[in-house]
Amino acid sequence: MNTSFLSRYHVDEVPPVLRPILYLYAYGISAVSFLYFILVHFTSRIEVLGRERIVQEKNFIFCFWHTYICIYFTVFLKNRRHAWLQHPAWYIKTSHVLLRYVGVEKIILGSSGHSGKKAADQLVDYLKRGYSTVILPDGPNGPPTRMKKGVLHISLQSGAPIIPLRFKAAPWLVLPNWDRRKWPLPFSRIVVEFGEPIHVSPSNFNSVQETISDLLG
Repeated sequence: MNTSFLSRYHVDEVPPVLRPILYLYAYGISAVSFLYFILVHFTSRIEVLGRERIVQEKNFIFCFWHTYICIYFTVFLKNRRHAWLQHPAWYIKTSHVLLRYVGVEKIILGSSGHSGKKAADQLVDYLKRGYSTVILPDGPNGPPTRMKKGVLHISLQSGAPIIPLRFKAAPWLVLPNWDRRKWPLPFSRIVVEFGEPIHVSPSNFNSVQETISDLLG
């Protein structure tokens, strides 16, 4: 399957004749994934550090490297009042469905080269209205653990602080893809730590990128 085929259709442009296949693919894979995350969640020892740094009446931009996305879904089975940016390609439909399973209320379609600026503006609007979000600063195609500035612009424009997240798990399975994605295994020990909220301003915009990268590990 080549790149041109993968990018041929956006999720809302798939021909009607192909939509049943898309839905079977997306809902099947996302359902199996979600059930797996539930299994690992309830068979593992999970420790959450720094939870006191999260003020319930405020909203945040949670930030971590792409490699830990499966561990995130394992730990946080519910995401209340969240709005997420998602790539609009048809094959990402599995992620869109999974986000619905974990409670994400608003899915905004857009990415670099695919109405990304418009989508980012929509996310800023939701953040101003009190929603939280998750942004993987080295996604969607890497390079891994190299922070891009999109999350900084969104934080600056919305006023929502960034919360760095760090994860540890043992044992885990590492996939041989670009982000070396880590899947926790049943009966794991998982540790997640919330960092201090970081407010992005015009005065610290250039320096805070390195600070957040260091906090993400």
